[in-house]
Amino acid sequence: MNGAVVSTLRAGVALALLVGLFGQAVVIPTTAADEVDRFPPYGPYELPYVTVAVLGVACVQVALVATWVLLGMVRRDALFTPRAFRWVDMIIGASAVATLLALGVTGHLLVADIPSPDDGMELLGALFTAAAGTGVGAGFALLVVVMRGLLHKATHLQTELAGVV
Repeated sequence: MNGAVVSTLRAGVALALLVGLFGQAVVIPTTAADEVDRFPPYGPYELPYVTVAVLGVACVQVALVATWVLLGMVRRDALFTPRAFRWVDMIIGASAVATLLALGVTGHLLVADIPSPDDGMELLGALFTAAAGTGVGAGFALLVVVMRGLLHKATHLQTELAGVV
């Protein structure tokens, strides 16, 4: 892969990591505090939901760090080695944890009697978003599992070819 492409992708990964840190430190806690100020009965849910949101962003950041390392392996033409599987497995694990967090939020929103300031549409929107996050996360994890299988096959074929040559 072209070095300029890898550098551009790495710049995007670095930017996404910085945006995630800003979200964890500023956006998520501030938004939760604003919601509690607007509707005080949300108070008991503030800390648990902020924690889950920060952990979800951390899962994305773990996957981004693994992507950074894999991009470095691509640049060095060393992707088809057993070392790459460790980083792909990290992406799978991070996406699985994020999916489980979203599933937990979905389950909580389904069973909890959370008060709503208006007609409950906020809760339906949050439920839909959490359920969509669960589906997208599961789909992404499965896609990466398939890609890991392809990486395994390509690594095996390259090893065989190197033995023949």
